[in-house]
Amino acid sequence: MTLATSNPLLQPWNTPYGLPPFADIAPAHFKPAFDQALKEQLAEVDAIGASPQPPSFDNTLAAFDRSGRLLARLDGLFYNLTSSETSPALQAVERELAPLMAAHSSAIYMHAGLFKRIDTLHAERAALGLTPEQLRLLERVHLDFVRAGAKLAPTAQARYAQIMERLAELTTRFAQNVLADEASYQLVLRTPDELAGLPDFVCAAARQAAVERGVGDACVITLSRSHIVPFLTFSDRRDLREQAWRAWTTRGEHAGEHDNREIAREILTLRNEQARLHGHSCYADYALADTMAGSRAAVTDLLTQVWGPAKARAAQERDALQALLLSRGEDLQIEAWDWRYYAEKVRQLRYDVDEAAVKPYFPLAGMVEAAFDCAQRLFGLRFIEQPRIKVYHPDVKVYEVRGADDVLIGVFLHDNFARPSKRSGAWMSSYRMQSRNGEGDEVVTPVIVNNNNFAKGAPGEPTLLSFDDASTLFHEFGHGLHGLLSSVTYERLSGTNVLRDFVELPSQLFEHWLEEPEVLARHARHYQTGEPIPDEMVQRLKAARRFNQGFETVRYAASALLDMAVHSLSYEEGPDIGVFESAELERIGMPAGIGVNHRLPHFQHVFAGSSYAAGYYVYLWAEVLDADGFEAFVEAGNPFDASVAQRLHRFIYSSGNSLEPSQAYRAFRGRAATVTPMLRQRGLVEEAG
Repeated sequence: MTLATSNPLLQPWNTPYGLPPFADIAPAHFKPAFDQALKEQLAEVDAIGASPQPPSFDNTLAAFDRSGRLLARLDGLFYNLTSSETSPALQAVERELAPLMAAHSSAIYMHAGLFKRIDTLHAERAALGLTPEQLRLLERVHLDFVRAGAKLAPTAQARYAQIMERLAELTTRFAQNVLADEASYQLVLRTPDELAGLPDFVCAAARQAAVERGVGDACVITLSRSHIVPFLTFSDRRDLREQAWRAWTTRGEHAGEHDNREIAREILTLRNEQARLHGHSCYADYALADTMAGSRAAVTDLLTQVWGPAKARAAQERDALQALLLSRGEDLQIEAWDWRYYAEKVRQLRYDVDEAAVKPYFPLAGMVEAAFDCAQRLFGLRFIEQPRIKVYHPDVKVYEVRGADDVLIGVFLHDNFARPSKRSGAWMSSYRMQSRNGEGDEVVTPVIVNNNNFAKGAPGEPTLLSFDDASTLFHEFGHGLHGLLSSVTYERLSGTNVLRDFVELPSQLFEHWLEEPEVLARHARHYQTGEPIPDEMVQRLKAARRFNQGFETVRYAASALLDMAVHSLSYEEGPDIGVFESAELERIGMPAGIGVNHRLPHFQHVFAGSSYAAGYYVYLWAEVLDADGFEAFVEAGNPFDASVAQRLHRFIYSSGNSLEPSQAYRAFRGRAATVTPMLRQRGLVEEAG
């Protein structure tokens, strides 16, 4: 029996929609399959580079875009599993593969023969008669090679490859360490006093977590955001709030095998060396060279525009919290584990909004249906559940996605619940990306997955979402639509393969539809009575969401400023991240008692990979675009205006990276974006009139 016939990963996937044969796969299958896939792509690239034919777009760029399809198939499967349903065996394979994958990438992007052909075409690009999409592919691929070291001297290339291999090992360990801290922690609550203040929905989710973790007759609070934030918001036990908060904020910062502090220091050291090899003084300059922002100055200008107003608004919010404490006869200094608790009390008093009364109107099933309905009304999509298809976990639902003309668009996987084998947060990913550059120009339909980490309801009971949870669901679904609606020829330009500070636009823009009155009236219905959420409650809820925006904006902006500052250092050695973090927060005037979204020892956006390194600002950059972009529907007088939706579909959701992002936005909006709608959206400037 040969490897190809004994390993299910190397056989044709004769499954519905070409999904991976999950039931047949074992961790031991991955390493030999990857070995074969790496070998195949290198042979393909060697053949392109050694071709006796003069370089052309078809025999070089299009051929390179088609190469490595087996590797892409394995990559999509493996890294989705290590994020969503990992195990010690998979993690061991992940650690083994990390340097091998980095070495392979260096071998491809420093391939002298292939780059010579690409470089020749790039120099002659104006005379080649290429279509706009072909020209975009040539320019992007050429830049990919240059940024990966293709133009470095041989000795520098060798060192660069070593750096990338070591970074792959370190970022993998960083992510696994955070997951280890998250999976090992549980705050067990047994007595009525320990449960004081917690609404029924928090207790129900905590009881279910206890069942899943084998803790009998108790409630368990985990470090999943959908557990920890409600606990910090409602628990009357200040000592337990502090205990939970400290566990949450010290992930990756405990001495021992899961300590991320020295790992982060080495990552920063190597990134600075990487940047210097490219002629930059710091990693931030290297990272930002290929973004819409383009420079540290542009990012700093944006963050500065919100930092001052956010701190001023947070100070007003603190005054409101202190006034409440005074009225209650409580004499204490507001700490980070107190803020959410007292903010919720102020919210209830000032706006008569009680999250426990709101959540019954936001059952998970209803919010999923709301997202699907908005996609249908905007883009003509239908999501048809396929309950007979089983994938990697019983909680995951599979949907066939069809367009208005009933043509198959792709496949959508919805993985909504927290579990110990799944990393925290929420994200979109792909098992397969859309393209029309397969063998014989076949159309490759995408397979897209959305991951959330909602606290699962008890058996027989619905999972109830907060309004913020529902916004997260819509956000990730916006990313999902970006992948599903992609309509380009080349995989390199497909879906979310866009500049980092553009990728959050489709996701953040889609959040706006959740707040539309007609969407709420149709889908935000009480899970027991079926009654729609009262208009008056919606208005109070929207007003209440503005109340704590100073707190939320400070937390986000501080993390973005930290990320930019630590990647702007030009020292050869990375800093002690604990010392650096404290000093930098003091330098920027971080308000006391708030805390940051992500402390450096568990900041996975920037240390579990390079995608958001010197790039956490992108959520705010995209918010400028999304707030301005939704104004197009406001100006049209209809959140589902067909003409605006058609432009949104064509230039934002389906164009991938086939258009330069500023050009794509202008084509949709008719002009460049302005910052005022974003500031107004966050309540950081007063409404006009």
